[in-house]
This record gives sequence, structure tokens and C-alpha cells, in this order.
Amino acid sequence: MPNYTTSDIRNIALLGQGGAGKTTLMEALLCKAGVIPAPGDVTKGTSVCDFDPQEKTHQRSLYSALVSLDYNGKHINLIDTPGYPDFLGHTITILPAVETAVLVLDARVGLEMSGQRMMESAARAGRCRMVVINKIDAEETNLENVLQQVNDTFGSGCLSLNLPTGGGAGVVDCFFSAEDVETDFSSVAQAHTQVMEQIVEMDEELMERYLEEGDTLDPALLQDAFKKALREGHLVPVCFTAGQNDVGVSELLNLFAAVMPNPQEGNAIVLRKSKKEDAEEFSPDFDAKGNVLAHVFKVLIDPFVGKLGIFRIHQGTVTKDSQLFIGDGRKPFKVGHLFKLRGKEHMEVESGIPGDLCAVTKVEEVHFDAILHDSHDHDEVQPPVIDSPVPMFGLAIQAKTRGDEQKLSDTLHKLDTEDPSFLIEQNVATNETVIRGLGELHLRIMLERMKERYHVEVDTRPPRIAYRETITMSAEGHHRHKKQTGGAGQFGEVFLRVEPLPRGTGFEFVDAIVGGVIPQQFIPAVEKGVRQVLDAGAIAGYTVEDVKVTVHDGKYHPVDSKEIAFISAGKKAFLDAVSKAKPIVLEPIVNIDVTVPQENMGDIAGGISGKRGKISGTTALSNGMATVSGQVPLSELEMYQSELKSITGGAGMYTIVPSHYDPVPTQTQQQLMADFKPGQEEE
Repeated sequence: MPNYTTSDIRNIALLGQGGAGKTTLMEALLCKAGVIPAPGDVTKGTSVCDFDPQEKTHQRSLYSALVSLDYNGKHINLIDTPGYPDFLGHTITILPAVETAVLVLDARVGLEMSGQRMMESAARAGRCRMVVINKIDAEETNLENVLQQVNDTFGSGCLSLNLPTGGGAGVVDCFFSAEDVETDFSSVAQAHTQVMEQIVEMDEELMERYLEEGDTLDPALLQDAFKKALREGHLVPVCFTAGQNDVGVSELLNLFAAVMPNPQEGNAIVLRKSKKEDAEEFSPDFDAKGNVLAHVFKVLIDPFVGKLGIFRIHQGTVTKDSQLFIGDGRKPFKVGHLFKLRGKEHMEVESGIPGDLCAVTKVEEVHFDAILHDSHDHDEVQPPVIDSPVPMFGLAIQAKTRGDEQKLSDTLHKLDTEDPSFLIEQNVATNETVIRGLGELHLRIMLERMKERYHVEVDTRPPRIAYRETITMSAEGHHRHKKQTGGAGQFGEVFLRVEPLPRGTGFEFVDAIVGGVIPQQFIPAVEKGVRQVLDAGAIAGYTVEDVKVTVHDGKYHPVDSKEIAFISAGKKAFLDAVSKAKPIVLEPIVNIDVTVPQENMGDIAGGISGKRGKISGTTALSNGMATVSGQVPLSELEMYQSELKSITGGAGMYTIVPSHYDPVPTQTQQQLMADFKPGQEEE
């Protein structure tokens, strides 16, 4: 067993916008705890958390990374996360693993929309929250304004547990001590009083004692009320640091160990007993002797040890000898080797207890969001619900080298395994492999990883739009297929009628032949020829739908009629009928919801209208944001991710859901028809 208990564990994630200094702060924390002799440097590629070769090249965090340290008798698991919006998926998906989410801000920049979104996601996930204002020793900072911005955005419960002093050269405690020391703004006494009053509001008895004793009330008596205030979002502690120069680092570690919640004190993790919509919810009980329940919140493919499944243990004890099932799998795997992680370092341990974060290796079946357990009673248990960002930006890809198709498929599977926000689609309608991510940078990094790690290169292009074709009126079609090449020939003649069907009906084939003018054995061949056109397109190369075809007349030859003849006759008779039935091309229309700062609403609404879209409504949100809703042709959204980023400075996001199909503009149809090059037909 480890030399700590569940009550000693602290699980904390560092969130924040790109450039806030999270990774540098993590280095300072590790150094202060004695884990590393000196802080690493992100710009030199020597940091513990940015160990991936791509991160060293780009000098930024691209993936989440775990470390653990022991400090003042507490075992602290820390997760560093990427800050750029394109990698938000790696940030949001680790929230079920922690009790506390710490938003790190650059004092020179203040709060940006990406940081606000992370904090809101943490609140929705029920995580306790904290704000660290970093780089306080930098020039041209206004720390009081940044604190006010945090208050204005997240509420008056954002209160300082320490304050900067000496122009950002140090910090002074405002919680455990009310001693009046000079600060760069505000005062220790004022900050102490504000925090104490905020906490005692959670407990009537404490409130009475505080009214009697005032600021002399021992903060140690406030532990339970403090953590209750954290759980309910009534208190969001704010601290000040300069991680690069070791300012406020010891103080931050002390707060992590002394007042931040352990797994039993944070808001309970909620699991569901099955996949059913009305499935009963429950929270694990942290019983170390109970059945194992663990949740895989991250999967990593290490070039040396293979696949790592990184999980939080909710109940039970995991040992090297544990036999664990994955979800509803019938065959368990033996843990064999159990690890704690510190960046790329894997430290083998004998066991893991409730609340701890551990990893297993070389279990191919393990996957993101898997539930690990040792009892079939838990086969159907479902993981916590996460509001993961939806990947919208897409590229169609194909292997650059012939013969690499299987290698590409295997590589895509590995990338998909590691990144919950990376999506692979096989678009049957356009015969394309499409990858989707959270933005252009996200996919660029994935393609770079594909090339450098797995040695697979691809050609990319925007995904084709899955247009469709249909008809708008009834018409007759006819074709006689006759071919004589010496000896037995080919003969088949078909008369058919096409009629439009209601949108979404599909295809209907009717055999109305009487008198055997086309023998029954050749009717399937006629239908096969028609279906070839349905699949390949009649006028622009897209699937034909919502058409009724009635075969009502024809001729055959007792010697020359063959299946191939009636396939060709049916195909060309159908093409003949479609050409007379006023065919049109349909384009997919999507419902779109764009969430942006309220000051950008006008630009967004105007942009949608300019894309042949229709605005259906706007909704003002409580956080200074607004959602613009409408419908727009999918073809108009090819570069929308970049446009939105340009308009909002990265503060906007959007989701789309397929709605229906509408006719394309005449000019677009003419261009699509002109671009269509059907295969040469046999005569």
C-alpha cells in the first residue's frame, strides 16, 4: 500500500489560456517539492510536462501531462493542460480526474475568453475552482484590475488568499494571518475579513462565533466550511505567483496541501448504472476494500512501452495482481505493472487506492472513457458526462504513397485513441476519409504527428459536400440496347416512368410489366441499371434520391437478350427520363449555433446572412456571451472556423447539426454539372 491515504490525496488540474505560464509554474512546484533539482525550461525543451517531441519543437503544451509529488504529508497529483483553444479537448476531458481546477492567468493579459470557457466547464463539471494570477513581477501589470476582472466575470466569491508585495517580488498571506503587512494594493486586513465572512456564511454556528470573536477566530476551525464553500462555488480562492522567479510558489503548495479538498471532500463523481437514458446515477464510496471501479480519463501511446491507460480509482484497491474487466468485456486483463506518472517517467507502484491517479500499460483493449472494474455487477456502468467540444474543422485525406492505405488506417486509429476531440469519418456519399478537429492548428499538429512519429504522409483537401440529386416532375424514359459483334449479340429495350417522391422518402422501384414483354428474370437487371445511376449520379455525380421508377414496357430477343443488355437499357432509360424530369441538385442545410461575445453578435448574424443563411434567433447568456442560431448551407462553412477565430480573437465557438436538403442556386448547379465527367458508356 502507498504511504498515504485517500484523505492525503489532492488532485488538481492547471488550466488557462496559452502563454499563462502553467508549465513553468508546474516546474517551480516540482522543484519546490524536491522532485527535481532545478526547474526545466519550456523554451529549451527541458520541462517535465512538455516531454513530447512536438511540444519541444513548438514550445507549447499540446497534450495534458501528469505529475505527482509529496509535500507536507500530502500526495498531490497535478495535471498540466494545453491552453490554446484548438487543444481544448485535452483540457476538458481530464476534469473528471480532479477535485480542483486552477485557472492560471498571465497578469499582463488578464482573463481571456478561452480561460473563461475552461472555468465554466470546470463549474459545470462540479469541480472546485481556484484562480492563480501568474507573472506578477512582470512590467506593465495592473494586478488590481486583473482581480477586478476575475470578480466581474466569476462573481464576488473570487477572494484573495494572499496579496502581492514589493512590486511583485513576494506575496503575503491573507487567510491564516491578519497581520498588517504592506501590499501592492488593498490590505491584508481587508482581504482576510472578506474571506472569513465569505466562509462563515456556510455555517450558522461559525457565523455566530465570528460575530463574537471577529478576525481573531482561528482559520483552522473553518476547514469544513471552507471546503463546503469551494464545493458550492461560493468561494473561488485567488492567489498570486511568478513561477519563473519562485514568487508565491511555496505559498501555493502550502494552500494545495492545507486547504484544497481531498477526493472525499470534493463534489462527488457521478456515474450511471447503464446506458439507458433513465439509468440510475450513483457515486462511488471510496471503500478501499470494495470492488474496484476506475475511470480511464486519458490514453497515451508511448513509443517505448506502447499504450498507457491512465485512470482515476473511485473505489477498491488496484494491485499488480488485480484482474480487471473493461466495460462489458467478458475477459479480464491482469494489471501486471501499475504506474504513477511524472511527465514521461513511469514509476512502478505496488497498489493504487481510491482517489489516486494511476496507469497500466500494454492493454490494447483499454480506451478513453472506459470503466475498469472487477465485478460483473459493474459491466454496464457509464463514465461521468463531459461537455467535450465538438470537432468541426475537417479535411479529406488520402495516403500520398500507393500501398499505404492500411498503414494510414492504423495510424488514424492510434491518433483517435489518444485524442478524444479527433474524429475520423468515412463519408460513403463522397467516398472520402475525413478527419475532424477543433481547428486548423489542431489538424496541422495531428498531420505532423502522423508524419514524424508514424512516417505516413497524406494529401489533404477540403471535404467534398455530399450534394444529392432529385427530380421535380414526372417523365418517360426509353432506351434500346442493341449490340452485334458476330455470333450472339446483346438486346434489351426498356420503357420506364419516373416520378418525384416526398423529400426523404428514398427510392421506389415498381415492376408494371404485363404480358412478359420483359421476362421476369431480367427485371432485376433493369433495377440494377437504375441503381447504378442512383449511386453514381445522373447530372452532377451525386446520389439520386426521392424517385419512383415504374418499368411498364419493353422488348426482348429470345437469343440475344442477356442480363448485361437489360442493365444497360435500364440505366440509360433512367438517365433519359431524369433528363426530362427537370432534375435539380440538393445541398445539405445545417442548423448552426454560434456562441460569441455579445459585442460580436452583429458581425456573426451578418456573416450568416451573407452565406445564404437564415437567422432563427439570438440568446443572451449570463457571462457576456450570446448565441446566434440559424440555418446555413454546409458548403458555405468550409473556412468558418478560421473566420470565427478572426472575428472573435478565438473567443467564439460553433456547433452544427444536419437539418435538411434544399435546391442549390442555379449558378451552382450549372457549375456542378459542368464539372461532372461521367464514365464512358459502352455502346
